[in-house]
Amino acid sequence: MSHAQQRIATSVLVIGTGGAGLRAAIELAERGVDVLVVGKRPKSDAHTTLAAGGINAALATMDAEDTWQQHAADTIKESYLLANPETVRIVAENAPRGIADLERWGMPFAREEDGRISQRFFGAHTYRRTSFAGDYTGLEIQRTLVNRAAQLAIPIHDTCYVTRILVRDNVVFGAYGFDVENGNRYVIHADAVILAAGGHTRIWRRTSSRRDENTGDSFRLAVLAGGRIRDPELVQFHPSGLIEPENAAGTLVSEAARGEGGVLRNALGERFMSRYDPERMELSTRDRVALAEYTEIKEGRGTPHGGVWLDVSHLPRETIMRRLPRVYQTLLELQMLDITRDPIEIAPTAHYSMGGVWVRPEDHSTGVEGLYAIGEAASGLHGANRLGGNSLIELLVYGRIVGETAARYSAELTAQRRSPTVLAEASDEVDELLAADGPENVRALQRALRDTMTEHAGVLRDEAGLRKGLAELAEIEDRMTGVGVHPDLAGFQDLAHAFDLKASAIAARATLEAAIERRETRGCHNRSDYPHLDPGLQVNLVWAGPGRIEREQIPPVPAEIASLMREVSTAGKLVE
Repeated sequence: MSHAQQRIATSVLVIGTGGAGLRAAIELAERGVDVLVVGKRPKSDAHTTLAAGGINAALATMDAEDTWQQHAADTIKESYLLANPETVRIVAENAPRGIADLERWGMPFAREEDGRISQRFFGAHTYRRTSFAGDYTGLEIQRTLVNRAAQLAIPIHDTCYVTRILVRDNVVFGAYGFDVENGNRYVIHADAVILAAGGHTRIWRRTSSRRDENTGDSFRLAVLAGGRIRDPELVQFHPSGLIEPENAAGTLVSEAARGEGGVLRNALGERFMSRYDPERMELSTRDRVALAEYTEIKEGRGTPHGGVWLDVSHLPRETIMRRLPRVYQTLLELQMLDITRDPIEIAPTAHYSMGGVWVRPEDHSTGVEGLYAIGEAASGLHGANRLGGNSLIELLVYGRIVGETAARYSAELTAQRRSPTVLAEASDEVDELLAADGPENVRALQRALRDTMTEHAGVLRDEAGLRKGLAELAEIEDRMTGVGVHPDLAGFQDLAHAFDLKASAIAARATLEAAIERRETRGCHNRSDYPHLDPGLQVNLVWAGPGRIEREQIPPVPAEIASLMREVSTAGKLVE
């Protein structure tokens, strides 16, 4: 069944309609460069909208002593020394400008009575440097960027699923995809391609991503284009994801709930954080809180559904309504639970891909000419543990820088060589899947893959489990050759899910192989068979395809930042 292929030409193509993709597109449009943004889900509902807590920048509006250097120091310390110091410097130093951009475009930040932008504490920050809008900061940022893009008349095609980035001789010349509503094919010719298609947290069973987002699309597109993946094993498990109802498992309860004074208790009513981090208690780092919860549950002190209790009911009702309106609404809607009276049942949930596509710190280029990666798709800033609030500022800083870089790259390109062979391969791949009529169900295979990752590569890992995970994955990959794809009048979602599954399998393999290779416990990566941090593994692991992992040295931390770093204690890290 052959489809019309619509040919589109643009100077720069952005894949992904979330905060990173939109910020890059805005930069390009403001510079007068022709840009097209495509995505597989509605732009008003990109994953960015789910970011609740806030956005970091050393504005020093609340704590005059704060500086970008201290922000950088906190970020590197929190990364367990796996963040790239140059990436961190660029983000910390350019963060205030990112906030100023949002302000200029009408972002309604929370403010103090005298008009200053208000800032709150977030786990592991030395000072208050997280700006916010209620507990729906990401939603407001996304709205602000969507509005700005509309003012600039940026074309956004958000029912386009990209299946391949087109590359000839290691140089990008566009992308191939189809419309998820009517199946129409697109050949998009572009000088440069910016990959902003998110992370891979959807390959776990409980995740804060919604059903069909963050399936590892960025990983697959980058690897097939000749790019590489860095630190895929470093995944942040957020300490507070809902357990019920099943179809919303993993929905986040904002960290703000702990920031405002919420307490964690096990089934025995014990405030168990005193065992793991007596000083910071609930305001400890995400990896510690997640591991503490996991340990309590594993040792039999968990709640009826296998979680722990998060309680804010002792806080004044007015505080809850003003500071946690979204948490209040969400629990009423999903569980008919009134958080001003009752505790919330939560468990660790796959939340954020700290690794991602390998990029250079200065311009997020990937080693494939004309291909850039930004946002959760990229790597370098977070290392083995992300500071809450750093992901949103990263979108703005690198969105702008990469927009600027891609504009320059496109302007300086003297000619572009395309490849009919590469184009035919991309087209054939879609044809083959559409014709596939095997017995295997895509959704069932997705679930099998998520069960495997949850069982063998979750909060706590060991060699035997990871190897078992690889064996199960090989079986799933084998079954994938027998899928049936049946698009119908309601649309081509089935085809999209088949590509989601292909991406998830690549992401899962990269994650498992790198997790085996990192024989230590560091940040979010907990190995029960290697409970200690290994100084020899203070490296990034770069995955270039099945069985191909290289160790990459991390540049030294500049003195002005190193002097502000406090010792990272590993006490209470792994309690078995």
